[in-house]
Amino acid sequence: MRRIVFKVRFFGLVLLALVAGAWPVVAQAAASASSPPPMGAALLTFAVLGNSTVTNTGPSVVTGNVGVSPGTAVTGFPPGTVKAPSAIHAGDTLAGLAHSQLTIAYNAAAGAASTANVTTDLGGLTLNPGVYTFSSSAQLTGNLTLSGSGVYIFQIGSTITTASGSQVLLIKGAQACAVFWQVGTSATLGTTTKFQGNILASASITLTTGATLNGRALAGAGPTGAVTMDTNTITRPTGTCTSASGSCNQGTSKDKDENADQSKDTSDSNRSAFSSSKSDKDKGSKGCDSDNSKGHNSNQDMSKQDNSNQDNKKQSD
Repeated sequence: MRRIVFKVRFFGLVLLALVAGAWPVVAQAAASASSPPPMGAALLTFAVLGNSTVTNTGPSVVTGNVGVSPGTAVTGFPPGTVKAPSAIHAGDTLAGLAHSQLTIAYNAAAGAASTANVTTDLGGLTLNPGVYTFSSSAQLTGNLTLSGSGVYIFQIGSTITTASGSQVLLIKGAQACAVFWQVGTSATLGTTTKFQGNILASASITLTTGATLNGRALAGAGPTGAVTMDTNTITRPTGTCTSASGSCNQGTSKDKDENADQSKDTSDSNRSAFSSSKSDKDKGSKGCDSDNSKGHNSNQDMSKQDNSNQDNKKQSD
């Protein structure tokens, strides 16, 4: 009889432990970090990019380029402002190249191997680096905390909507530059939302009154796409973006990339953009722009020179 009672208690405790352990799988997912999608050098200079239109109402402030391609309609600047040296690129070569790179980044994010399926509201969750998949729509009500250095990819089948006053919080080394929201249709940030990361939307992105974005609003990975703003602050990340797979130069506040000579042959630029995924993978830091390899190659050349000098010294001895 005692053995029976012991077995019942034992298996009861095991079942309880399994249930308790399984409950916070989404909230505290220990997902392995994925490589970031390849963000081309031209795309990294943009804070706002649309396919058809970019429309602003009110005194929005954007740090980073604002552009549209293949459309040419950018309205509402002023009263909106784009902080110098960034500028508005309406249907020009840089915007066209950035749009091509957006499509590549969007497809890469959509194709990342999922580490967790999410069916709940993101509000109240604390997530580690990983790839989180919503089969349809996603909702953020309240605070979402991203904890730890690494890459975060959110694959959203249709829409994402945030409630008023919602926030994305970054702790323990998490960076906005390493957060990617791949949105199947449209993203809407509710009033006074404080959002973090790169929004890669197939269709549209709408920032309602007072919403702020530390990241990028990149719409139009599909055939159409518009960005609509209303008294917002959007700041693209700068400096070095570190992740589990390496580090990426996000550019500087001087936006050196956006001042590149746009008279260069566009076909060469497009070929470079489409091959970036392979070259970045070879470097072990997929998603970094090709400028990062220059220092590495230079160091290798210096190493070769040092070895040569050592050989010459041995011969002289």
